[in-house]
Amino acid sequence: MVKTKTVKTKTADTPPSRRMSQANVQKFFEKLSQVIEKPETELEYSTNFELLIAVILSAQATDVSVNLATRKLFPIANTPEQIFALGEDGLKEYIKTIGLFNSKAKNVIKCCKDLIEKFDSQVPNTREDLESLAGVGRKTANVMLNTAFGQPTMAVDTHIFRLGNRTGLATGKNVREVEDNLVKRIPSKFMLDAHHYLILHGRYTCKARTPECGKCAVFDECMFKDKGLFLEK
Repeated sequence: MVKTKTVKTKTADTPPSRRMSQANVQKFFEKLSQVIEKPETELEYSTNFELLIAVILSAQATDVSVNLATRKLFPIANTPEQIFALGEDGLKEYIKTIGLFNSKAKNVIKCCKDLIEKFDSQVPNTREDLESLAGVGRKTANVMLNTAFGQPTMAVDTHIFRLGNRTGLATGKNVREVEDNLVKRIPSKFMLDAHHYLILHGRYTCKARTPECGKCAVFDECMFKDKGLFLEK
């Protein structure tokens, strides 16, 4: 039986690798595009508003846990007016299985109020307006601009921060540095789908403590110095 090694450093402390060459950045995304057929979010939604609420709820929570909650919530309330009418206590009953549900309920209700009063209940399509909403920071705004409105933005979550540093694709001490470097380095051809290529690769292959290097499509391009330790024996 193969013993799986684990990375000793914490996810947020992943040491940056040597910088990946620009030629290999191109190959990196070409290969990911061949193995990831559907570069899209795993959050379940049918409208831009549902996506916004799901993304707010997904902070420090898994997409699976969010989907379980919204499958119950959205059939009952899936407009700003309907969720606002639930109030914080009513909303908590639907999202109490998600981490930080108290603060998230507060933010979602405020967000719905903002949408009703400032944007005629429509999700805005500019960064400034999105970030004016309660519970919406730069990462959430980037997700909305990219997924809902088709803009080539890069939302950096834990997976992408780790992956950028570990692979040498785009290193940085914080998420904004990694975001800026990714935007500079990713070929325009792949920019629209890059966020989803990276998050799915980080979620299922380039995992925090047990990266599955033996089945990695971009093993040759990756600059992770310890990648040989995680090959299947």
